[in-house]
Amino acid sequence: MTAVGILTRAGPLVGARPHRLALAPASVLAASGILLFGFELDLAGYSLLAASLVLALTISTALFRDLGLVAIGVVAVSAVPITTDISLAHMAVMGTAMAVAVAVPYLLSRFVFGDRAIRFPLTHPRTWTRPERWWLVLVVVLGYAILPVYMIRSGVYQNWPAVDGPDQIGRLFLGTNVLGIWDELFFVCTVFTLLRRHLPMWQANLLQAVLFTSFLWELGFHSVGPLLIYPFALVQGWTFATTRSLSYVVAVHLLFDLVLFGVLLHAHQRDWLAIFLY
Repeated sequence: MTAVGILTRAGPLVGARPHRLALAPASVLAASGILLFGFELDLAGYSLLAASLVLALTISTALFRDLGLVAIGVVAVSAVPITTDISLAHMAVMGTAMAVAVAVPYLLSRFVFGDRAIRFPLTHPRTWTRPERWWLVLVVVLGYAILPVYMIRSGVYQNWPAVDGPDQIGRLFLGTNVLGIWDELFFVCTVFTLLRRHLPMWQANLLQAVLFTSFLWELGFHSVGPLLIYPFALVQGWTFATTRSLSYVVAVHLLFDLVLFGVLLHAHQRDWLAIFLY
């Protein structure tokens, strides 16, 4: 029987529960992301990814199914160059891979497995609380305080292209924002959500943050970038679990990326947006 046959025969996952052995294959899967994205070791990374699925299948079909969906997304984005190239050709290739990474797991889960685990809740289930509104302000303040020092002093900003014309600036702005939205769609709404079905929330969050950080390392956030990105990814996962709102975590991410966009413009053209301290 094929893998798809095994999965569909198992029926929909009405409410998968944490399994005490699920941490091992989930951790192996996260480690494969480090090899694929962090070190670009394709053979070792895909071998580890396959091993995680084999191990998951020995534990439960439900775990194998959900880790398989995560693996599809990981393979999709690892199959194309992950760079900050803003040429139309590269943006189309990378954008297609990112779309596949989100859409295929969702469509398989929803229409093949008859499962509704992966959701993209745009509406906030309640009015944003005062702490939530203040967090949006604090995100901008933290971005302003941290990003210029990190990006410019380390020279990491050079991993992004220098732009000067309106078309290039527009594509840099679009790419920065689309990537931020995709991060939440894949790492939080898909990876984190699927892992939470089999692991305690804190373990699922730690592992999704590993994949989140590994991907952004390959994108260009080198030097001490992981020390900044990993806590950010953890906060985003916790925020989504708390608010159950995609729109809110996207708002947080895009505010941070707005500061990032400004820093990149200033770093390459020091007379532009000369408002940063570093």
